[in-house]
Amino acid sequence: MTDHSPPGYRPETRLVHEGILRSEFGETSEALFLTQGHVYASAEECEARFKGESPGFLYARFSNPTVSMFEKRIAAFEGAEAARATASGMAAVTTALMGLLRAGDHVVAARALFGSCRYVIAELLPRFGVASTLVDGTNLAEWRAALRPETKVLFLESPANPTLEVIDIAAVAGIAREVGATLVVDNVFSTPVWQKPLALGADCVVYSATKHIDGQGRCLGGVILGSNEFIQNHVHTLLRQTGPAMSPFNAWVLLKSLETLSLRIERQTATAGRVADAIAGHPKVKRLIYPGRPDHPQADIIARQMSGGSTLIALEIAGEKAGAFRFLNALHLIRISNNLGDAKSLITHPATTTHQRFTPKERLEMGVSEGLVRLSIGLEHEDDLIDDLIEALDRV
Repeated sequence: MTDHSPPGYRPETRLVHEGILRSEFGETSEALFLTQGHVYASAEECEARFKGESPGFLYARFSNPTVSMFEKRIAAFEGAEAARATASGMAAVTTALMGLLRAGDHVVAARALFGSCRYVIAELLPRFGVASTLVDGTNLAEWRAALRPETKVLFLESPANPTLEVIDIAAVAGIAREVGATLVVDNVFSTPVWQKPLALGADCVVYSATKHIDGQGRCLGGVILGSNEFIQNHVHTLLRQTGPAMSPFNAWVLLKSLETLSLRIERQTATAGRVADAIAGHPKVKRLIYPGRPDHPQADIIARQMSGGSTLIALEIAGEKAGAFRFLNALHLIRISNNLGDAKSLITHPATTTHQRFTPKERLEMGVSEGLVRLSIGLEHEDDLIDDLIEALDRV
């Protein structure tokens, strides 16, 4: 097979061409290699391959040609030296953290997190002797105050799920460097189109490729990105030995999705901005949070570190849970679903879905009230979405 990676092209071009491995058949579209293992010309070649002395693929749990194409393409667009794909976004988060941490270490994380991320930080890691402290991610003094001599990792989402809280990544990266800690950033809500955490000083970026990278609700996937040294020292062996592997079929689907990622995100973001402006003043909307609006609480940080807004909008609906449910149930075009980043517009009530396992006090600490809903904007016409939302809001 021949590597046809393009040298020096712009990011949008690399989303179409980067990492292609063409077989002797000269296929135009990337090939789907549905194979568990590989064969070797000799026992000596097999030995050299397993020792890492000879390049090539070994076993689908930790290497596959189609998965490799996806890894190279997303790394090129992110601006990372290397990437490793995983079976899901949470597999990416968990693997990145577990690869860095040992018993006796300490993690500091922003309090506003996706429910499963908070579970890993606050409940799973302590089972293995890794302590954790949750802080207000927007308060740099709290990050510094939480540091200990044994702090090894700082973790955050920005914008956060589901509150769209934005954290100063460069500032937190500076705090991490002061104590020799590693900063891991979940970049799902901004996507690699609008934010580059590695360029802002982060050491590792993780994605749920299930969301915008697929963008059409078809398959699960995750990816971990960083320097070659980071991936080799903290990720590669753990993936190889524990097996949270991405399937070749999912990698092929995600490869094809990357070709349209910029187009989809630009269109969805533009629509989200117009939708946010159209409904912000509705009397049944107590509060609207959108990273593209000047009234966002961290608008100054957004201007510095993001080149665009988001496809997500957070709404505080009048009437608490009952009002939020009336709103959701009155929608016709926008569908109730806990997914996001889809071509179809989706909406969810975090307090009873993604964050339902937390106590009311914990949810409020994260900014997840009973009236909060998270709206993911798709590819529909903006006027149809606005009409659907206003009609539903009128019925709250």
